[in-house]
Amino acid sequence: MRIAIFPAAFLCLATALVRAEGQTVIASDEGNVIVHPIEHASFVLEAGDQRIAFDPVGGADRSPELDGVGLVLVTDIHGDHFDAATLADLAGNGARIVAPAAVADRMDPGLAAATTVLANGKTTTVGGVAIEAVPMYNLTKSFHPKGRGNGYVLTLSGLRIYVSGDTEGTREMRGLEGIDVAFVCMNLPYTMDVEQAADAVVEMQPRIAYPYHYRGEDGLADVERFAELVHAKNDAIEVRQLDWYPGD
Repeated sequence: MRIAIFPAAFLCLATALVRAEGQTVIASDEGNVIVHPIEHASFVLEAGDQRIAFDPVGGADRSPELDGVGLVLVTDIHGDHFDAATLADLAGNGARIVAPAAVADRMDPGLAAATTVLANGKTTTVGGVAIEAVPMYNLTKSFHPKGRGNGYVLTLSGLRIYVSGDTEGTREMRGLEGIDVAFVCMNLPYTMDVEQAADAVVEMQPRIAYPYHYRGEDGLADVERFAELVHAKNDAIEVRQLDWYPGD
């Protein structure tokens, strides 16, 4: 019995590992993009020799994925998105920063000098990466007023990649066109529930959707339910689920 069981168990484990690795690779004819989740709102996108960090907090030595980061995008002023000490360490190693004015206003002069301020609806190019700031805000609450924070659309390896930041399903989010990959928040009471997030994603029609930033006051959102709701309306959208909370 053991001879029969162990190979099968090994095969299942190997298959699971391959599937998990495949979830992090976004295929592109211009070079694949690899997703490195760190925790909650923090992650790194890797494309060739480029590493782009989103909302890094907790220290530049928190994750090896932050080594070699050349560009950092910050979405908002809250502590799970903005950590001046982490940004200073990364900037000291040569990273450029893109952030809204509300974030830059909280920086010391040295850090602000390494930062490109980008307002809602504006675009810039840093290190060859085209970046568009998308309004992120609450529709029914007051945690995130319109105009303060940024979601982002960036073009990387020929892919249009959207990162929501803290938002509800706004008209600007729903109206995005040509999005290949979307990283979408869903945590109550601060952003939106899985139903609103799924509805917005279906309207946006990305090729791939990653739920992220899904820990709220009552624990983790039901990301499996999010996937079910998306697939019920558009099963062509691939919903990928990564481990954004390794300590939970």
